[in-house]
Amino acid sequence: MNKKNPIGIFDSGIGGLTVANAVSKQLPNEEIIYFGDTAHLPYGDKSAEAVQHYSIHITDFLLARYCKLILIACNTASAAAYEVVKDHVAGRIPVLNVIDPVVDRVAEDRAIKKMGIIGTKGTIKSQVYEHKLKAKRPDLEVVSLATALLASMIEAGFYNNSVSQAVINSYLAYPDFSDIQGMILACTHYPLIEKEVASFFNQRIKIFDSTNIVAEKVKATLEENDLLNDLRRNPHHFYVSDFTDSFEQTTKIFFQEKIHLEHEAIWPE
Repeated sequence: MNKKNPIGIFDSGIGGLTVANAVSKQLPNEEIIYFGDTAHLPYGDKSAEAVQHYSIHITDFLLARYCKLILIACNTASAAAYEVVKDHVAGRIPVLNVIDPVVDRVAEDRAIKKMGIIGTKGTIKSQVYEHKLKAKRPDLEVVSLATALLASMIEAGFYNNSVSQAVINSYLAYPDFSDIQGMILACTHYPLIEKEVASFFNQRIKIFDSTNIVAEKVKATLEENDLLNDLRRNPHHFYVSDFTDSFEQTTKIFFQEKIHLEHEAIWPE
């Protein structure tokens, strides 16, 4: 595998651009090929079988572009399809998800005795965080809540205002969250509302979002496999399975700069 080959990142839509942005900042020499499955979003409402089907097709798209590592930048797909994608890739290149690095980081923090989790319906229903955390920290109490409105609210640009704070507060007022010491933001959209979450808890809890934690894991994995690119990268490429002007306009929210989306229909008619 060539060090100059790109990193492949995919998500159910464009929310995973928060992770791609963190990877780009952590690894400025690396080229990224991003695929957002906007034709099928949100994954949170889909069956595990459907998410696995989509993920395999996207993985093949990224493999065909000689990606040296694949990162599933979607909590729902990480929960439902990570093992399937790993089996499909069959050791040819490393495959990472956005759940395990966060679980590992949380498990190291012994000061936290009770952890809250917010995410999409699919992620919360899977209980993947609970199972993985309990395997590493049997003493840790974990409480979770599906926050269905937040991703669509953020994607529509409604955050950092009084309306978004009211919606966020209504979720975070969940009684089981009253005595947590930490919160996992189990959706790649949610780093954009981290300040509002922290404000609700009066800055007294530790908040874990996947972006920087996962970017550090990508760097470590490339180092372990001697795949770090030490030369200036090629331009990034961003693909979506369904294109609208609104998707392209919204990318700046997640990647912090305007980017061009290319439409790539990878499913047969």
